[in-house]
Amino acid sequence: MPTVSRLLGAFKNQKQVQTVTLIPGDGIGPEISAAVMKIFDAAKAPIQWEERNVTAIQGPGGKWMIPPDAKESMDKNKMGLKGPLKTPIAAGHPSMNLLLRKTFDLYANVRPCVSIEGYKTPYTDVNIVTIRENTEGEYSGIEHVIVEGVVQSIKLITEEASKRIAEFAFEYARNNQRSHVTAVHKANIMRMSDGLFLRKCREAAENCKDIKFNEMYLDTVCLNMVQDPSQFDVLVMPNLYGDILSDLCAGLIGGLGVTPSGNIGANGVAIFESVSLLMQGRVVVTILSRLENLKLFHDVQHSCHLIKFSVRLFFFFFTMKMLKLYPEKVVLVYVLHIVFPCHTESQNIRDWKGP
Repeated sequence: MPTVSRLLGAFKNQKQVQTVTLIPGDGIGPEISAAVMKIFDAAKAPIQWEERNVTAIQGPGGKWMIPPDAKESMDKNKMGLKGPLKTPIAAGHPSMNLLLRKTFDLYANVRPCVSIEGYKTPYTDVNIVTIRENTEGEYSGIEHVIVEGVVQSIKLITEEASKRIAEFAFEYARNNQRSHVTAVHKANIMRMSDGLFLRKCREAAENCKDIKFNEMYLDTVCLNMVQDPSQFDVLVMPNLYGDILSDLCAGLIGGLGVTPSGNIGANGVAIFESVSLLMQGRVVVTILSRLENLKLFHDVQHSCHLIKFSVRLFFFFFTMKMLKLYPEKVVLVYVLHIVFPCHTESQNIRDWKGP
């Protein structure tokens, strides 16, 4: 217990309070968000929450936008934590997640997929980070009907966005002691669009000689991934490929329920999120994870070890309570690690044996 007491007192030395915009989301989002706030409160983390609801509203001229108070909060705080947001089919407005990405220019989606000790899957040595260009590609939303029965969807690739995500991938690898970046593409088919993306990756690699670089076709990566995922380290790719591959990598370690992600934007803005799923009456929840590096949380990063310990302690007692109260609805709260691994503790999830 002396060790526990020492850890629980670590936050007392933290002077600066970081304000974080909390977007509860919908569905099970508010329940997840409430649990997150309790965890941080129990850990006495120097964080105060500024809760904002995000819905699609129409501004002048009919343009879709998020509520002004939510935008102002994010612009001020620079850091957001959001629960799941869903857009009903035929809702008449764009995807809420896409709207957030465009509003804050969240150009990089970062998802770490790391094997979890005690959670058995066919693979035991997965340690991959997918970095996905988040603003363009096939998800640009540019579609139109050419003639009746013929629809055209435009894949938009720009030099600026390709250069930005490529440089981000190498910077991430360097800052997090990762040694290898793989550019995923289909430039053999889409020679101009994916060709442009690939050229920017090659140029970024030229400026980062300390990081190994290779390039692979999307289908080849998928084949090699299921054969031996340990050969991959950091993957960087356009939007659609990233959507596919990040879910594939999540499947290697247990599914979307155990994979967090962060959306990194321009001007220092970042929104972190959990991924959740509902199945057969059981709620399987992932609360945003890997709170280890938190360069973006400024002075909070020195308290990451406490957060990790506290959330696992909370996980144990919370699960026991839920099993007693609701045996027919097992609620599992996995608070894994938050998106960026700590420089000195990047392997702790596999070493940690429990409280």
